[in-house]
Amino acid sequence: MNALIRPAFRPLNQLKQLKSKGFTLVEMVTVIIILGVLVLGVSSFLILGTRIFIDATSVDRVMSQSRFAIERMTRELRNAVPNSIRVRDSGDGAWQCIEMMPITSSASYMDMPIAPASAANIGTAMQSSASAPLTADQFLLIYPLSPADVYTSGANTQGKLFSIDSVTANATTNDLTIDFGRGIRFDEASPRQRYFGVQGAVSYCFEQVTTELSFLKRYAGYGFNHPNLQPAPADMGTGVLMAENVVNTIARNSPMAYTPGTLRNNAMVHLNPLFDVQGQTFQYHHQVQVINVP
Repeated sequence: MNALIRPAFRPLNQLKQLKSKGFTLVEMVTVIIILGVLVLGVSSFLILGTRIFIDATSVDRVMSQSRFAIERMTRELRNAVPNSIRVRDSGDGAWQCIEMMPITSSASYMDMPIAPASAANIGTAMQSSASAPLTADQFLLIYPLSPADVYTSGANTQGKLFSIDSVTANATTNDLTIDFGRGIRFDEASPRQRYFGVQGAVSYCFEQVTTELSFLKRYAGYGFNHPNLQPAPADMGTGVLMAENVVNTIARNSPMAYTPGTLRNNAMVHLNPLFDVQGQTFQYHHQVQVINVP
């Protein structure tokens, strides 16, 4: 009988093996804490890297945008008709605009009805470049000495700017016969016998959106306007956004200034827009010399 009875206990080494196959509560809590610390560290690193990338992308976007706007303004200012640049602000810091008349075509004239000669409807001139020819949809401008000579309707019979009715090129000499469609007379002759073909004015305006933020917009296609009253942004239609994040306080820190030309110096435009993005500020100190002469 005793031989058939099996012991009801296990050896001590077997019990130790069974206990070593599980985890204690302390071990599980410790692992959870360690994993939590690792996840927190990794997530913080990823969040920081993402934030740095977003900030760098925003700064790069604003800098690229500002460089494009300044370069576009510089090119158009350098191509402006002499003495056509003028600057106006609202007086209350709401906006500041610079206006210019881009040169569409330019060359020398040979014969024009100029005072004190009699009025006539025909003039002759040399053709401008093939890429920018003088055409009937332009206005002819001779010897502008002030913005008042430029920003007129072109429909008068004496002045410095007249609309063109038709332009005919001589097949042999390539000279142009310009028909004004009515008797006109220019006020003064250009010392270099230079004419300018123009189509319309262009304006760049810094417009204050909030007390600390402004936009830069470009306006075109609004035609001509009063010679002594530069238009406000509301009078020029819908502008094209050129740059944002401008933080100049227009009333105290003007983003633009203009120094008219003299007999000794060319006209100079000073561009000083201040930009802010993600707490970083950078300011341009850019001067544009307008070398065109009448």
